[in-house]
Amino acid sequence: MTISYKWLCEYLPLAADGKSPVVDPERLSRILTSIGLEVESLEHYQEVKGGLKGLVIGEVLHTEKHPNADKLTLTKVNTGGAEPLQIVCGAPNVATGQKVVVAPVGTTIYPTTGEPLTMKVAKIRSVESYGMICAEDEIGMGASHAGIMVLPAEAVVGTSAADYFQPYEDWVYEIGLTPNRMDAMSHWGVARDVCAYLTHHDKKDAKPRLPLTNGLKVEAAPLLIDVKVENTKACPRYSGITLTGVTVKESPRWMQQKLKSIGLRPINNIVDITNFIQHETGQPLHAFDADAIKGKQVIVKNLAEGTPFITLDEKERKLSADDLMICNAEEGMCIAGVFGGLHSGVTDQTTNVFLESAFFEGIGIRKTSFRHGLRTDAASRFEKGTDISATVTVLKRAVQLMRELAGAQIASEIVDVYPDPQPKKEVAIKYHYLKKLSGKNYHPDTVNKILNALGFTVIKEGIDELRVAVPYHKPDISLPADIAEEVLRIDGLDNVEIPDAIMITPSVEENYNKETLKEKLAGYLVGLGFNEILTNSITNPAYFAEEEQAGLVKMLNSLSADLNVLRPSLLETSLEVVAHNLNRRNSDLRFFEFGRAYSTSGPGKYEESDQLCLLVTGQTQGTGWKQKAENADFYYLKGAVEAALRILGVQYDSTEALSVPKLDNHIVYKYNGQIIAGAGEVSKKIRDRFDIKQPVYFAGLDWKALAALATTRNAAIKGIPRFPAVQRDIAMIVGRELAWEKVEQTVQKIRLPKLQDMKLFDIFESEKLGAGKKSMAVNFTFLDDEKTLTDKEIDGWMSKIMTTFENELQAEIRK
Repeated sequence: MTISYKWLCEYLPLAADGKSPVVDPERLSRILTSIGLEVESLEHYQEVKGGLKGLVIGEVLHTEKHPNADKLTLTKVNTGGAEPLQIVCGAPNVATGQKVVVAPVGTTIYPTTGEPLTMKVAKIRSVESYGMICAEDEIGMGASHAGIMVLPAEAVVGTSAADYFQPYEDWVYEIGLTPNRMDAMSHWGVARDVCAYLTHHDKKDAKPRLPLTNGLKVEAAPLLIDVKVENTKACPRYSGITLTGVTVKESPRWMQQKLKSIGLRPINNIVDITNFIQHETGQPLHAFDADAIKGKQVIVKNLAEGTPFITLDEKERKLSADDLMICNAEEGMCIAGVFGGLHSGVTDQTTNVFLESAFFEGIGIRKTSFRHGLRTDAASRFEKGTDISATVTVLKRAVQLMRELAGAQIASEIVDVYPDPQPKKEVAIKYHYLKKLSGKNYHPDTVNKILNALGFTVIKEGIDELRVAVPYHKPDISLPADIAEEVLRIDGLDNVEIPDAIMITPSVEENYNKETLKEKLAGYLVGLGFNEILTNSITNPAYFAEEEQAGLVKMLNSLSADLNVLRPSLLETSLEVVAHNLNRRNSDLRFFEFGRAYSTSGPGKYEESDQLCLLVTGQTQGTGWKQKAENADFYYLKGAVEAALRILGVQYDSTEALSVPKLDNHIVYKYNGQIIAGAGEVSKKIRDRFDIKQPVYFAGLDWKALAALATTRNAAIKGIPRFPAVQRDIAMIVGRELAWEKVEQTVQKIRLPKLQDMKLFDIFESEKLGAGKKSMAVNFTFLDDEKTLTDKEIDGWMSKIMTTFENELQAEIRK
């Protein structure tokens, strides 16, 4: 929410001198944050960047052709100094006697487009120039570069351009509104809160000012529009009025300045008035061309499912039967509270206007807004809730402005369809409950004054209880705790006394082992050179093939068509991070992420799974004076996965190859038949979707399963062995297709209790070994914690291993 300081001050009381604002921008910033309207930024706004600082009004005293250039003019310009300035000018319209805008040496100008430029003494075709005679686009006052700005003859030489043009300057606040604070979505609403704060803290009665109009009379030939509300649940109140004799033209400068300061683009006086009123009061309005309303009827209703409707952006949309529409006697004119239609809005030729001010039910507006991807300012206000009591009051304010700024004449009485007037909600709060929540003992008079200043009405006041009627502009207030919050935020959280002692009941966290393991493993991976990433669980459905679409969890109210499904794995979102880094020449990457993946097997059948992914690409070791660069490969990733399993104390039973669509050379790790991890190289087809050229290796680990396994294992401290380990090697010739996994499984079947480790340290392939053969060299480590092993024992085990290899693997042991 954007708030203009000058605009806001129009509704705040004046200071004691009757002229100055009651608060300066800095204090106002502190007040807003104190009352729960957190100021996220405070910026100095300038309608003309630089504020025309340093620019002066000058008079061209003399002109002559530049001696060395046909298209340049040598001028003498009086800027009010001791001597006229010699300026070389390239504009075709410069002439003696003109009053112009001059940028002397040392002045910085801010063009409409381009970078700022500071004036220096310059030699132009061998002639010195001491400044610049400016065109409007060169100083940010327009877009024209046809020639220099020529001012009226009465402009005074030597006057600063800032004083002459008086460009608008302001302070602009960006406020972070919580969803319940619809009452502060306007300058009037913020002024009400600020006045409540000033009344309480400055001990003066500060009341906000709003120029409202009460009486309106029909002053032109009647132009009656019949209003009918068929869906009173979605539209409890609908008000409107007809105006004739309207002249659509540019808005006055003061209104354009206000709208520009909060980031709105002025369009014309009618549209600008509706935008102005919306940001002044928080009530959205809509102006229809009354002559385009067929049958002179406005009907608020729902149309049939699939009805085509062309909106103001010239797009045809298929309506839902749940979309509330503003219709004429024949067709829809506007999606209620969301977006106008192409053929019913105000144009430059409009002379008669039907002005709408309504209250629409928020849930329906929000659903319609998301359904059609139309996130408008009006929709955001209606979905949070507007003031149902203010539709007529705000309509009168808009009519007043249209009469002043567009020459409008009232052609009908105000139509106000409000079949079921809503009573004010009543809430009671006990003072001891207020003290319990706030930690402060408030005097009843203080509570009364704060609530009265915010618009509450005291219905009944007892010894320990206060009953109030909630104003319509605060639909979020329904509980005693809400009343306590109102009192507390106006008084200020900083004013709550801190007690000498705080009594708490310590909470005991249960099942914290999972988080401890996550922290331990994350620290270990960082030590290996990995960086943790955190990606969005909402991703793009275009990443997934058609056969995968059925298993995707789709979002009902997505903010974007590119972000409307929940990820089924961490692969795609992590590849986005890789692509982002590669595009910025950061090519050596090692990432890990803890996150959730989502899937569905049918309506209402959804699953979430905790995952851990590892991802490597590029070099794992750079070139140095002692080593060569090493590129990431499958075996580097495999080592990282197995190291992670060791850190968790999880011993996998087996590994095996498993073909999957998105990863090449994919293997899985199993425990009791359950897959607990998998690793492979991302296929080229997948990499091409992300425009990744270099190889990428990805591993996915089932974090839920691993954490469950790890928490069942007790860590034990083991001393360094007192007896030496013994190592033996075997070299054998086997079939070329034999996998190392098969060798491991064969040795595991023998069940040698003293075998501590076995590893493959060499593979050799040659035609000399025989067709389809290779040589594998394996190292075995034996250790006994109780004694030194003898050669006889080791020879026996090695003999058993070799015999098994020969029988089961058809290996030829190389002697």
